[in-house]
Amino acid sequence: CPIYIEPQHLRNVSEFFLMGLSDDPELQPFLFELFLSMYLVTVLGNLLIILAVSSDPHLHTPMYFFLSNLSFVDIGFISTTVPKMMVNIQSHSRVISYAGCLTQMSIFILFGGMDCMLLSVMAYDRFVAICHPLHYQVIMNPCTCCKLISVSFFVSLLNSQVQNLIVLQLTCFKDVKISNFFCDPSQLLNFTCSDTLTNNIVMYFIGAIFGFIPFSGIFFSYCKILSSILRVHSSGRKYKAFSTCGSHLAVVCLFYGTGLGVCLSSAISQSPRKDAVASVVYTVVTPMLNPFIYSLRNQDIKRAMWRFLRKII
Repeated sequence: CPIYIEPQHLRNVSEFFLMGLSDDPELQPFLFELFLSMYLVTVLGNLLIILAVSSDPHLHTPMYFFLSNLSFVDIGFISTTVPKMMVNIQSHSRVISYAGCLTQMSIFILFGGMDCMLLSVMAYDRFVAICHPLHYQVIMNPCTCCKLISVSFFVSLLNSQVQNLIVLQLTCFKDVKISNFFCDPSQLLNFTCSDTLTNNIVMYFIGAIFGFIPFSGIFFSYCKILSSILRVHSSGRKYKAFSTCGSHLAVVCLFYGTGLGVCLSSAISQSPRKDAVASVVYTVVTPMLNPFIYSLRNQDIKRAMWRFLRKII
């Protein structure tokens, strides 16, 4: 560490400071109302999908089972970061405890990994449905679906705990100010004064593996799906096949596109505050838009939602 900074152990740090999106006090009420509305829309939209799927026997199929799990993960994903940000705005405090920061980081990675894995599982489900329709019920039986969800959870949990252990190895820090509205693991690595080359290599390698494998599964599934659809001569069957994949493909493009955009903007821009604004897209906007994408493009979901709303009103 530089001479004027006294080295300390990261484990002895009692709190960190989340710098948020803006230092302007006049902007804080607007940010609170904006993120509160986005949070409520996200939670209510995804919760409505879960309740609609669970209440309609016609939607008790693997595709909608995975969709309801994705909605649950999206609720957890946004609930990991936004409520703490709103509490900080209202209390005029940017403090988060050391344990709270590591917990938030771990849960954030867990739900982010679950998003990636579930999108890959849903792509596999569409691949089986379109390319092997006669064996769909046998392959995608309830036991297999539960196993796929369990594997997605444990793989994501392993990823989050490995990255958490890497951060715990930090022995010296330079700053405790996180230039974001949540505990970003990449920023925590930048706090150390010691050589972080090995930690960075391991973390980015893990991130690449856990990001590359699900994306490869999605890419392979859609290559097979496209090849199968092009062999179909009926335009009606082609449209039906494309319509069943359209919503999922839109969510995949939104999730991976915004994530890639944030990575590229972080590499190009050297402004931590701009990186924080960019991270809002995939941490808040993407979970908020998913219910709209699935409900607007899926007639079954629309009908199930209206039936459910009529029951409770």
